[in-house]
Amino acid sequence: MTPEQTQMLDALAPQLERKSIVTDAADIAPWLEDWRGRFHGAAPLMLAPSSVAEVSAIAQAALAFRVPLVPQGGNTSMVGGATPPADGRAALLSLRRLNRIRSIDPEGGLAVVEAGAILADLDDAAQAVGQRFPLTLGARGSATIGGLVSTNAGGTQVLRFGTMRGLVAGVEAVLLDGSVHDGLSALKKDNRGYDIDQLLVGSEGTLAIVTAATLRLVPAVAARAVAWVGVSGPDSALRLLRRLQAATDRVESFEILPRETLAAAVAHLPGTRAPLDGDHAWHALIEATTPSMDGETPAALLERLLGAALEAGQAEDAVIAASEAQAAAFWRIRDSLSAAERALGPATQHDISVPVEAMPRFMIDAARACDARFPGTHASGFGHLGDGNVHFHVRAPQGTDPARWYAEDAPVVTRFVDDLVVAAGGSISAEHGIGQMKISELERLSSPARLTILRAVKTAFDPHGLLNPGKLVTLARAGVTP
Repeated sequence: MTPEQTQMLDALAPQLERKSIVTDAADIAPWLEDWRGRFHGAAPLMLAPSSVAEVSAIAQAALAFRVPLVPQGGNTSMVGGATPPADGRAALLSLRRLNRIRSIDPEGGLAVVEAGAILADLDDAAQAVGQRFPLTLGARGSATIGGLVSTNAGGTQVLRFGTMRGLVAGVEAVLLDGSVHDGLSALKKDNRGYDIDQLLVGSEGTLAIVTAATLRLVPAVAARAVAWVGVSGPDSALRLLRRLQAATDRVESFEILPRETLAAAVAHLPGTRAPLDGDHAWHALIEATTPSMDGETPAALLERLLGAALEAGQAEDAVIAASEAQAAAFWRIRDSLSAAERALGPATQHDISVPVEAMPRFMIDAARACDARFPGTHASGFGHLGDGNVHFHVRAPQGTDPARWYAEDAPVVTRFVDDLVVAAGGSISAEHGIGQMKISELERLSSPARLTILRAVKTAFDPHGLLNPGKLVTLARAGVTP
């Protein structure tokens, strides 16, 4: 440990449970690398508080002894947002023991949940009282609420319910001086100045340590229908989506992917087959739900609407899952896409967004532009059509050394793709955040006004740069030495 870490630990030892202090290298090791294996850090100390009081004590000690803290939940970041610096000067702050569901109010449609609670566990608890938390993603079994709040996570139901920002009714967070911001009351009206809760949503652990959140619930699904549709291209998929949206408000998810991405998923998942028999250039995965059994069922609704779309030439073929098992199999394909792409070899992964109406043309044109600019690579994208979010990957040529690719080629490819995104009026981060992977691109492409505001807010909350250093925004460029 550094001398500062030793001093901090000496001061904290009388205030923390023994379980809250982890110094065994083997226990810390699994949390020093990001999910994709791209970023590697070092930390001789991990603190795992089980109460807000312990988080407060840790924050005060970190400030007193100038020890950086890296908050971490399920460690599912796609951008290295929870990986500590490689120099070992930071301590990991694991919030996984702060995992209680404090309350669920089914009548009010609210749940108060601690930062370390697992997304799937929250939804299970809500389902038990006839509610659900309407955000889901592939890492639902390991992603934690604090991380989802701190990254403003998205997922596959953004089309209807929005990102995490729209589902957060209030936040509890510990500031670096140990004081606690309590915004959990979920007031409908509150005009006391800046919206501190929303400021902390998406702040990636750089402003304060989120310890709990009040989250909005919706009625549990009484019935759902999941359809797999073959389409000629993303433009046809968008016309199909608009048809569905004009006819109903029951569509929750609308995902699109090209045939090659489907093929990668089928090859990656043992015992999996393509949902449709024919060969289709693009595919759409659609889910419709209802909270009651009154009226037309989701299956009948999709059958009627997709039948009309087939007659209108907006779809080539379609199948509606005949059982929950088949519906789950369809979603298993979608949830495996990132892992399947990773298994194909080194690539640059871009979580980007463009205006929804521009998304079909962008997916085609950007892929062609990358293939032409970087011979031997192959670009493709899949994503959430209803919100303009594209997961755009550029795969390295066959036989490329991964280390060389990520060190030399990937930064050039990334700049090229990000320039295309900005030219289309989009964002270089749709739902994964900035972390450390995108920080230089954020600074390169952001307006002076945006950077001024980001750095001013960071300085106000964390003038010494101790909270999640090297993520989202740096203070050194603003003349502040951490």
